[in-house]
Amino acid sequence: MTTLILFLIALAGLLIVLRREAGASSAIAVMVIVGALSLIFGAGGLALLLFAGAALTAAAGLPGFRRSWLTPRIFATFKKVAPRVSDTEKVALEAGTVGWDGELFSGRPDWHNLLINRNTGLTEEEQAFVDNQCTQAISMCNAWDLAVERADLPGELWDFLKKERFFGMIIPKEYGGLEFSAKAQTAVLQKLAANEMLMVSVGVPNSLGPGELLLKYGTDEQKQHYLPRLADGREIPCFGLTGPRAGSDATSLPDTGIVCKGEFEGKEVLGIRLNFEKRWITLAPIATVVGLAFRMFDPDGLLGDTKDYGITCALIPRNTDGMEIGRRHCPIGSPFLNGPIRGKDVFIPLDYIIGGQEMAGQGWRMLVECLSVGRCITLPSGAAGASAYSVATAGGFTRIRRQFNTPVADMEGVQEPLARIAAKTYIAQAAVNHTANMIDGGQKPAVPSAILKYHLTEFQRGVLADAMDVHGGKAVTLGPRNYLGISYSGTPVSITVEGANIMTRSLMIFGQGAIRCHPYVLEELGAKDNDDINAFDKAFFNHAGLIFGNAARAFTQALGLGRADVPFDSASRRYAQAVARFSAAFGLCSDAAMTTLGSELKMRELVSARLGDMLSNLYLASMVLKNWHESQPVDGERDVMEYSLELLLHRTETAMAEFLQNLPSRPVAFALKTITMPLGRCWHAPGDELARKLARAISTDTPVRSKLTSSVWSTEGDEGVVNPVARYNSLLKDYDKAEQLYRKVTKAYAKGELPMTALHPEERFDAALEAGVFSKEEAGFMKEYEAVVLEMLTVDDFPFDEFARSKETVIDHNPV
Repeated sequence: MTTLILFLIALAGLLIVLRREAGASSAIAVMVIVGALSLIFGAGGLALLLFAGAALTAAAGLPGFRRSWLTPRIFATFKKVAPRVSDTEKVALEAGTVGWDGELFSGRPDWHNLLINRNTGLTEEEQAFVDNQCTQAISMCNAWDLAVERADLPGELWDFLKKERFFGMIIPKEYGGLEFSAKAQTAVLQKLAANEMLMVSVGVPNSLGPGELLLKYGTDEQKQHYLPRLADGREIPCFGLTGPRAGSDATSLPDTGIVCKGEFEGKEVLGIRLNFEKRWITLAPIATVVGLAFRMFDPDGLLGDTKDYGITCALIPRNTDGMEIGRRHCPIGSPFLNGPIRGKDVFIPLDYIIGGQEMAGQGWRMLVECLSVGRCITLPSGAAGASAYSVATAGGFTRIRRQFNTPVADMEGVQEPLARIAAKTYIAQAAVNHTANMIDGGQKPAVPSAILKYHLTEFQRGVLADAMDVHGGKAVTLGPRNYLGISYSGTPVSITVEGANIMTRSLMIFGQGAIRCHPYVLEELGAKDNDDINAFDKAFFNHAGLIFGNAARAFTQALGLGRADVPFDSASRRYAQAVARFSAAFGLCSDAAMTTLGSELKMRELVSARLGDMLSNLYLASMVLKNWHESQPVDGERDVMEYSLELLLHRTETAMAEFLQNLPSRPVAFALKTITMPLGRCWHAPGDELARKLARAISTDTPVRSKLTSSVWSTEGDEGVVNPVARYNSLLKDYDKAEQLYRKVTKAYAKGELPMTALHPEERFDAALEAGVFSKEEAGFMKEYEAVVLEMLTVDDFPFDEFARSKETVIDHNPV
């Protein structure tokens, strides 16, 4: 019994030392002290074990001992197994900054570093633009008209966008732009996201493209010429990066630019002869200036000794000889302006290179630096906006659509998808708004940009699928009245562009984050490249301390001991503590994967993907916690917060379980499972009661519904333009009164007080008035209410041959 007590004392002491990463000397002291006590109390075996442990710790943990014999051996092995980082990977790793993602990688996140940058919202000017100009723009759209009738935005809308400088949100005011914050850009795009074509047309020029590249790298002459013209729409930009053989793997582009002499404006000048083929280029059909990425070569040494400069970016006017532009692709769902660009022996002067000749070969660095910001904003904001629109429409429709005399929103089978729609919208809004706030604070979040791009566009796909399901036949029948179908069919576009989601999940999130965000891996690789054994010793043994610390934190916190101290209220504290616990477990699992797989981890994409899923869900949960901490919650919002965090933590634990199940080294997987999940799985999917609450919250006139849909256009449209959200909001405001009268007339019919043939609601309302069941005011109210309901339930139909492109092909199925 004495031996057991002493063993537990030693274990507790070591766990405390390891959790705090107090260093080898503290661990040695614990073992020596408890070892001495063991000798005193006659536990000689335990004493021997502890003294041996103290000796080994001294040999490995005290610099003077280990550097003479241990470090050189470890360093030699590390140089053999460490992955080689390519030049293009190095550029990607150096782009952007590390912030909260690095805290999560550490296993001991400091919440102060997340909360210190408070989101103060938009300026008055920015908010006014969202409320006025954005509302006007979206009110000029109908998805069917734009996607089917026009396959374009109306001319008056293009003029309005140019006049109000929608294309100049990122351009400084000195050049005529709006100079909006990242938060304002996300707010604009969320507002416009009810129409994908409009959102894409505005988002792309303000994301990765000529405007941002010119701002960061352009010469003064290029800025003075192009930025004012881009800001007011005199120039419409596009950027040619992807092609038939280079999509998400953009570094493999085969397009070439050969340095040579040629004629330009009547003079022989030194320039570049381009041959290229680009596809999937948004706004290319109408672009007046083309940003182009190509591989630049100087075989004759006209610029110097360098033969292969690498990827270079240039800006080329549309009317340049030899460039073919203007044809269109037809993107699925919403055929926004997107098309190919080709060039055969296109000659341009050297000063067309963005940034001038000195930026030749810097194109990949330029692109990844810009993408780390742009990828955080455009598609994630569109996803958040589309999700909010789904809340507004799915919630409204399921409340007014009745089956078996009951609103379908009260059916549990419908409540489950409604709850998912609400929670994913809440998560998406928190993620885009607070990540944009980080950008405004000076960060360039590279890893979070990949997290948001992948997970929020996948959320969008799921939300729209759920919204379609609860709408049933209303949403699968296309026409001017269908406000969901076209957006739903267009979701693969967001999934595919700016890095295909499969690749983003399996290669980028963890693959980039493991090196970039880990506290010590980048230092270790740098020491290897520089053959610096002292730097390696310091980084490696700090890394070892982190591993043991994460093991101690993950184990004790999983047992409910020594929970992290977090600065959150009682409603959210346990979720933040769970994030801290899983952060330690994630750090430990990451190190285990890198240690056991080494360079092979690059090829183990599913292992990498599951680690990325853990990191992503922890990041998204952190954004929800920050949003809850900083904003003023409305009535019922706690339910949405709890459902969202339970969903994310369940997904985190699921990803960890799948990682452990598939880690090739089974003994290591068993040890990790014992440490990280000693009590088994603890976080389950959100329960039915929460789902019921969320479904009711978004399908009735509540503060939660108003908050989730605050970014959605909700006012009545101009003459001839119907805003379904405004109609649903109006119906929900009167729903309580209408529901009482529905029940009243249904009860009267069941009791035989109304004619058996009164099957239509309108007939029952008239009969109820005649029978004295309804007053005149009640009957009038219900007839008006039901007329709007019927309009919202109605779908479109068309003449028989409406869809035939050639009327000659129409078959007469009813010959005379």
